[in-house]
Amino acid sequence: MRIGTRDSRLAMRQTEIFAERLKAFRPDVRYEVVGMKAAGDLDLASPLNGMEGTGAFVRELDDALLRGDIDLSVNSLKDIPVMPSEGISVGAVLPRDAPEDVMLPCSPEELPEGASVGTGSVRRAALIREIRPDVRTVGIRGNIHTRLEKLDSGKYDAIILAKAGLDRMGIDRQMHVLDPSVFVPAPAQGAIAVECRSDDRDILELLHCTDDYRTRTETGLERAIMRFMAAGCSSPVGVHATTRRDGFGVRAVSFSCPDGPRRVDAVLPFNHVVDDLLDIADYLTGKRC
Repeated sequence: MRIGTRDSRLAMRQTEIFAERLKAFRPDVRYEVVGMKAAGDLDLASPLNGMEGTGAFVRELDDALLRGDIDLSVNSLKDIPVMPSEGISVGAVLPRDAPEDVMLPCSPEELPEGASVGTGSVRRAALIREIRPDVRTVGIRGNIHTRLEKLDSGKYDAIILAKAGLDRMGIDRQMHVLDPSVFVPAPAQGAIAVECRSDDRDILELLHCTDDYRTRTETGLERAIMRFMAAGCSSPVGVHATTRRDGFGVRAVSFSCPDGPRRVDAVLPFNHVVDDLLDIADYLTGKRC
């Protein structure tokens, strides 16, 4: 079995996490990891929200799947378009790691006036400016280690990253975890997904044992709201769902509405219907008050 992934250190580590989980259920499985570069890895000059189309970090992997060069691919679920490529299915979603964002090396309140904050995310840029209107957000690209090196060199006063990536790489540095009820994470942030060909029944059956129902359900809600908003993975939108005793707690924020940011803090019943998600999406996009 050939497992495709980006050849970055984080992507390779995420593939190891998947392989370890698979081997725990199916120790008989043999596999080979195939690393490759995605468009988002090759173009480090363009801002992500300005890159053509969607799926800047998964398109090449999807193409390799459809050609039969690989049997499955491991990605961050937040990087997978909410409408996957035709012929491609998300065969498994692993248990979610920390969904929060973190600021290094300090909290927003500790930043000096007019500080420069590095982030490649329009969502993170909008959220930090909401908390600290005086700071300057500056684009930053590259992998985790490259971004940390830029911070250490003094190019930025602070940077914002996903906590899950730092945890997976075993990076322990001074940081401030941003409250997800205020600094709402990107849809599906912290979750690893495994894609395969939709007609590959053997692989789909194999992946079933690694799938985490709770994570798939919560991230499915987040991605459905994003899809109904017609938003992409680089849009200024945050959605975070959690399972509660009385239903699903949903927090969301959008900076796409002309009249300013819109926030949602709601509880969806377990037997919610599509219209409930459409109502949230319509409010976030300004289609209704």
